[in-house]
Amino acid sequence: MEIVTDNNKSRYRIFSRDMMKCLAIFIMFWGHLIGWAVQYKYGDVKAYYTLPLWEYIIIYTSLFCPPVMFFFIADGYKYTRDRKKYAHRLLLFACITQPFDWLCCHRFSGWWHTNVIFTLLFGLLAIMAWESRYKLWQRIALVILCDGMTALIVSDWLVFGVLFILFLHIFRDKPKARFISFMSLTALHFLPNLFSLGKVPTDRLIIQIVVMILMFVLAYLCMTVFYNGRKGKNPTLAKWFFYGFYPLHYLIIWIVSVIISK
Repeated sequence: MEIVTDNNKSRYRIFSRDMMKCLAIFIMFWGHLIGWAVQYKYGDVKAYYTLPLWEYIIIYTSLFCPPVMFFFIADGYKYTRDRKKYAHRLLLFACITQPFDWLCCHRFSGWWHTNVIFTLLFGLLAIMAWESRYKLWQRIALVILCDGMTALIVSDWLVFGVLFILFLHIFRDKPKARFISFMSLTALHFLPNLFSLGKVPTDRLIIQIVVMILMFVLAYLCMTVFYNGRKGKNPTLAKWFFYGFYPLHYLIIWIVSVIISK
């Protein structure tokens, strides 16, 4: 039997932060592109159920990205030099991204919908509140306020995103508790889709739920087993690329979707 040592563990940690983010946004982009193109062409998300199985699966593989971003917000809180500046930067790019979100998504999500960077921002603020010197009940109240704000502005991953980020932070040094909390939130978020049984094709619904949960599990494994904690070769360039890519990917998707729908 092989003895598990630190060296054995470290050889599996092959992904830097920038490599993980590149992998996540690559998968997200293709899932979003196919998903939104189908909605623009057919005008209804139910058209997903008529797609070839491989296209249907690719749409939901895009869910590999959110937990990676949740993890890096929790990670960023620990390692960033200036947390307030980090929060301001998230707010700035959330506002920059919003017109592109409306451009791409308002037809189906409405003008009241806001983008996921707002959720990431409130996740960071929730950690800051939790780690503040206020009394426990005040810290809990501030976390609830941060979480409630995502529901108020209808941002992507509302309510759940903040909780994922906060629990990844709180249980950072408690792997079992971190995994249990992560999987509990994952189940609470995805399993209610089972209420759609009988309303949509059963086989496709089951595949959808399985793929979504699998993507979250794979992302969790990548961040806890294969991530080596290093930034990457060009961290400054990579940082601004990732911020800029999110609004840009909305613009690309909108252009492609409009062309396809004609």
